[in-house]
Amino acid sequence: MHQDITPLCAADIQDQLKKRFAYLSGGRGQDGSPVITFPDYPAFSDVPDREFQNVMTYLTSIPSLQDAGVGFILVIDRRQDKWTSVKASVLRIAASFPANLQLVLVLRPTGFFQRTLSDLAFKFNRDDFKMKVPVIMLSSVPELHSYIDKSQLTEDLGGTLDYCHTRWLCHRTAIEGFALMVKQTAQMLQAFGTELAETELPNDVQSTSSVLCAHTEKKDKAKEDMRLALDKGQSILETIREPLAKSGEHSLNQDQLDNQSTVQRLLAQLQETEAAFDAFWAKHQQKLQQCLQLRHFEQDFREVKASLDALAQKIAAFTDVGNSLAHAEHLLKDLASFEEKSGAAVERARTLAGEGGRLIDSKHYAVDSIRPKCLELQHLCDQFAAEVGRRRGLLSKSLELHGLLEASLKWCDEGVYLLASQPVDKCQSQEGAEAALQEIEKFLETGAENKIQELDRIYQDYESILTADLMEHVQKVFQKQEGMEEMFHRRQASLKKLAAKQMRPVQPVAPRPEALSKSPCPSPGGRRASENTFEGGVLRRGPYRRAKSEMSESRQGRGSSTGDEEENLAVLRRHVMNELLDTERVYVEELLCVLEGYAAELDSPLMAHLVSPGLQTKKDVLFGNMEEIYHFHNRIFLRELENYIDCPELVGRCFLERMAEFQIYERYCQNKPRSESLWRQCSDCPFFQECQRKLDHKLSLDSYLLKPVQRITKYQLLLKEMLKYSKSCEGAEDLQEALGSILGILKAVNDSMHLIAVTGYDGNLSDLGKLLMQGSFSVWTDHKRGHAKVKDLARFKPMQRHLFLHEKAVLFCKKREENGEGYEKAPSYSYKQSLNMAAVGITENVKGDGRKFEIWYNAREEVYIVQAPTPEVKAAWVSEIRKVLTGQLQACREASQHRVLEQSQSLPLPAPPSSSPSKGSTSNIRKLEGRKTDPLSLEGRVSAAPTPRPPDEGRASPTSPDKKAKRHEVKSDPTPFGLRGWSKTSQPSEAPEDDGWSSAEELVNSSDAEEEGRVGPRKLAPGKYTVVLGEEKESPEALAVRSGDVVEVVQEGDEGLWYVRNLTSSKESWVPASSLSALLCTSSSAQCLSSSVW
Repeated sequence: MHQDITPLCAADIQDQLKKRFAYLSGGRGQDGSPVITFPDYPAFSDVPDREFQNVMTYLTSIPSLQDAGVGFILVIDRRQDKWTSVKASVLRIAASFPANLQLVLVLRPTGFFQRTLSDLAFKFNRDDFKMKVPVIMLSSVPELHSYIDKSQLTEDLGGTLDYCHTRWLCHRTAIEGFALMVKQTAQMLQAFGTELAETELPNDVQSTSSVLCAHTEKKDKAKEDMRLALDKGQSILETIREPLAKSGEHSLNQDQLDNQSTVQRLLAQLQETEAAFDAFWAKHQQKLQQCLQLRHFEQDFREVKASLDALAQKIAAFTDVGNSLAHAEHLLKDLASFEEKSGAAVERARTLAGEGGRLIDSKHYAVDSIRPKCLELQHLCDQFAAEVGRRRGLLSKSLELHGLLEASLKWCDEGVYLLASQPVDKCQSQEGAEAALQEIEKFLETGAENKIQELDRIYQDYESILTADLMEHVQKVFQKQEGMEEMFHRRQASLKKLAAKQMRPVQPVAPRPEALSKSPCPSPGGRRASENTFEGGVLRRGPYRRAKSEMSESRQGRGSSTGDEEENLAVLRRHVMNELLDTERVYVEELLCVLEGYAAELDSPLMAHLVSPGLQTKKDVLFGNMEEIYHFHNRIFLRELENYIDCPELVGRCFLERMAEFQIYERYCQNKPRSESLWRQCSDCPFFQECQRKLDHKLSLDSYLLKPVQRITKYQLLLKEMLKYSKSCEGAEDLQEALGSILGILKAVNDSMHLIAVTGYDGNLSDLGKLLMQGSFSVWTDHKRGHAKVKDLARFKPMQRHLFLHEKAVLFCKKREENGEGYEKAPSYSYKQSLNMAAVGITENVKGDGRKFEIWYNAREEVYIVQAPTPEVKAAWVSEIRKVLTGQLQACREASQHRVLEQSQSLPLPAPPSSSPSKGSTSNIRKLEGRKTDPLSLEGRVSAAPTPRPPDEGRASPTSPDKKAKRHEVKSDPTPFGLRGWSKTSQPSEAPEDDGWSSAEELVNSSDAEEEGRVGPRKLAPGKYTVVLGEEKESPEALAVRSGDVVEVVQEGDEGLWYVRNLTSSKESWVPASSLSALLCTSSSAQCLSSSVW
């Protein structure tokens, strides 16, 4: 396989050349043959063959091909050597010389013996020197001069040729390095040109810019390499000519002249390459720049077209022509604002079309792509302008029509006020009736300007904007107008009759008219007709659900005053509804303005240079879920509100139907602290200032970010106003419920804002269930460990704790005030402990303070006395905790029913409640089942007042082993232990003072003997008894006994309770001994029980 032989360079064999066992001095023979000198080199025989071959090859490659073709002259200086060395040198040179030889001149040894020996040896060994060229043995240097001129020999050979081997080696190394640099530069430029020619033009601005920058950088680097190569060539050339610069008489030898011409030739080649590359680059750069212009134009075209398409979609979505005069005016303002905002996009489109025209005029290579886009932009701009004009015309017609409708409605309202304001007593006189008639006639004359004259004409003139709803509204207004005119005609007829009757002689006795003197008409028939007419006209006002038009005849006498009041309330409701709708539309518009003017601009490339680093990635933090809120109000809630414009008293239904969607405000408010913190960090950003300038807002963005919080609080004010004027209407209950729901959402939002400030809780707060209540309290603690009670050292000084009541736990936190502004000033709450609601009980009242109640844990092992700020706060918390415990009890009751039925078969006799958990579960459940009428039967977990109270306020539960009343817990086990129902009668002597301790004081209960004396359980004995109920006594709620029922007292348990079974109804329950002893009869065969509630 043929391989290219890489020529040797001086740099490759620099160390070998430095040995100077042979050199090319630049001298020439008489016929121009290059002279290679082999100076006296004692270690010549030690030079490796590879080195010798490399040096010979390199030296013979330096002269031009023409000079080398003549043949080389070798001068071998062995004057200081031996014959054996001469012979070896000549033989080695003859065997390894790589080029043509013309002559070999050998300066033989100068010593007598060696010279004689060399003569003899050369004669006898001539055959050993069989070479193609003659080998001449020279005895002296002058003999050498006869073959080669002294000017072509170096000084060591008696010549005058200036030669420095080190300088020669430097020149050769520099020239060869320069030649390699020129070669590499040419190859690099060729490859770079090929790369540029084969590069495909990118399809986007960024890629095109990147390609242009990359190619420019490569071009600059190539130009820099060429400049360095030129500088290096000039430097080498100056070095070669340096002897001439020093002495004008000095002349360069042939090798130096060859070096000079070589460098000049390389410089010329490099300059030609640079010129060709510059021309190629100019064309390539122009093409890339035009490509970049095209990509910019295409990108701007896409953005502008997208903007125009979005504008076209928005203008196409403006199909609403308004359902009222204010709405139509609002829509016209929206259209004007929209047109103003869209002006920038339209102007940009026209500017871009002009830029495209300039590109076409500059003979751009992509004219066929640019011209259609310019035409399309012009068409879109014209089409948008035409659509805006058409839309403005429709809204102007809508405004005109609603003006007519509003004028007609106003005329009808004024007519109602006029009829209602005419005093009845003044109409009894002729002057009063005539004055009323004149007022009516004068008012009717104004109808020509305000009334709708012909429906057909309305339909014809406003056909382009009449939707089904608007047409229905026109018909209703027209019907109301006709009804109003009919009311006036009837009132006119009634007044004319009144005026005519006043002209008759007065009857001496007129008891019936005297009884009806307060009515507007003198006769019952006339009065009833006029009042029915007036009231009917009022009740026909839109779909107000006026069921009062069917009132009985007994209410006809006060029809005028009632109708007047109802009409006034209807007008007030209408005003509230208008305010609700108007503010809702403004709210939606403000949200849209923020989303389009700020949030959308964050993603705009045109505004990217104004956005602070990191702000774009925090858009969701700054704006929260405002977009979700906007879509809900714009697409759903506002449209549904508009459906209630004619029946505002029913608007509560709209709120109730969408109450679940209002939960989105809770997420917005929870994010508000993060949003405000981010706003304070970047409020000075030029981006916000530029957006505010474009929107022409007087207020900054943070004011608009507060709008959703303000809006959710505004609803409850409007609902209160609407409820105030709708108490007797059909939708009053819905309004009340909607108001409560909105207030509940506000409370949930407020509670959640506190909850997110809790720190230090290891678990997930969402696992604790819904947050029900939260608030700050003073708390005392009392812990029992074993049989001893350990109180806090600082028991007289309460701890300030913030409590969070969840469905599954109550959290105790310490409130910490923060320094800062806005939400950063809001407090944080350090978590301290939590109580599982499955093991919590409460005592509702604590002796000494009506604001205190107890929360205890694990059968009073831990007791927390909680003092609320006000009795009302305490009542709310106690009520909410009771609801939680009741819900747990109900769940336990339902879960245990199946298990109780199974156990009842294997356990014929239930055990007392306090003997052990296993014995008490069944009996407790049975007693709970007997207390279905009292869902709050939480004797074991909810205690009433610990202080003695009247018998009808409840009692404590006597269930502890030490004869004291003790609360029990509702466990999470499906069969709860310690659950017993309350009695509705109270036993003050059994109320434990321990339940009412305040500031950790132990209050002493009454003695056990006194309790037993009152209860008297020793008087009872197991057996069967017949119940005898008197008229003053009631049936026991637990057993529901009746007179004549036979009950069996089965067994006595702890705490003075007896297990009683009703044999008639098969019901059974635990009954206090005090109740049984009070009802015990002295009969020996059968004892009678009087009823008491247990």
